[in-house]
Amino acid sequence: MQNVYASNIQKSGRSIYDPISIGDPALWIPTNDLEALLVISLKGLSLAGLPLRTRSKLLKSKVCEAMGYPLPSSFTKTQPRFPGQNLDIYAQKSHNLQIWNEEISPTRRYAIIAIDGNDVVTTVRVVNGDALAKLDTTGTLTQKYQAGVNLKENAGTHLLTSSDSNNLLPALSSGSEISLLNPSSDPDENTLMPISTLFAKLSSLIGINFSDIGSDQERNRGAILHEYVSKALGYSIHQDNGQFPDIRHQLLEIKLQTSPTVDLGLVSPDSTELLDTQIINGIHARHCDVRYAIFGATLSDGQVKITHLFLANGEDFFTHFRQFQGKVLNKKLQIPLPVSFFS
Repeated sequence: MQNVYASNIQKSGRSIYDPISIGDPALWIPTNDLEALLVISLKGLSLAGLPLRTRSKLLKSKVCEAMGYPLPSSFTKTQPRFPGQNLDIYAQKSHNLQIWNEEISPTRRYAIIAIDGNDVVTTVRVVNGDALAKLDTTGTLTQKYQAGVNLKENAGTHLLTSSDSNNLLPALSSGSEISLLNPSSDPDENTLMPISTLFAKLSSLIGINFSDIGSDQERNRGAILHEYVSKALGYSIHQDNGQFPDIRHQLLEIKLQTSPTVDLGLVSPDSTELLDTQIINGIHARHCDVRYAIFGATLSDGQVKITHLFLANGEDFFTHFRQFQGKVLNKKLQIPLPVSFFS
C-alpha cells in the first residue's frame, strides 16, 4: 500500500533523516494513517530463521519503504529511528515492552510490531508516548505531572476558561454534523467546537450513574465515561485508541476523579510543544490548546456517580489547579502491554 503521503515523500526525494514539520499537510503522515499503512505493509511478513540484527534491519527497511522513503546505505543510530516522521519502532513477541536508556517522549510516535510464535508479523499499533505512559502499571514509570482538584466544592459544572487559547481560535467552527465521524481522528476546521460548546454538551453528564467495576479498575471506569462523553458530544460511534488527547477530534482530554490527585502523564497541560496532528486552517495545535474535562465522581453502593465537571484549556490549566511535582523516569522502562493492546 502507498497512500498519498508516502507518494508525496517519494517524490520529494527526502530521506528518513530529513526534518519535516509536524502536521505538514503533504509530508507528515497522520498517526491513524501511519498505523493503517504499516499494518497493510508489514502484516504477514516472515522473520523466521533470521538473526536478530538481520531481523531488525529488515523491519526498518520495510517501514522505510512503506512510508515512501528510499533505503539509506546504512541505518544511523538516531533517536528516534525515523526522525522525519518522529517515529520509533519496537518488535514484540511478548507483551513486555522494554525501552532502554531514554525517556519516553510525549510527542514521539511508537510503532509496536506484534510478532507471533512463528516469527510472523501479525499487526502494528502506532501510539504516542503519552499513550504508552498510561499503560504502565508496574511503577517502573512514574507520572511526571500531577495536579490537585478540589472535589469538596459544591457539586455541579464549572467552565474555568470561557475561551479557547488565542492560537486555536481561528481553527474553531460553529459546528457541522459529527455523528458519523470518528472521535479518534485528527480535528478538522469544519467540526472543531469551541470550549463553550463542549461545556454545554458535557454538562448533561452531571448526575449520571454507572456500575462501579472495582477499585482496581480505574482505567476501565475511565473508558466507560469516555463512551458517555462521545455520545454527549454527538458521535454515534465510539472509539478509544489510547491516544492523547482522548477525544482527539475535539482536542479533548478526559479525567475521571474519585480522588483529588489528577495524573497528567508525560504531558504538561501548559506545554507549547506541537501536537502530532494535522494543521487545521493554517493553525498547528499545541499541547496547551487541548481542552481538559475533569469529572469528579463519588463511589457508593456499587455505583459511580458524576458530581462535578471542571473544563479548562491547557494554557490556563495551572491557574485553576495546583501543580504537584512527580518523579523522573527510570533509565530502563518496562511497560506491560494489555492483552487487548493489539486488538
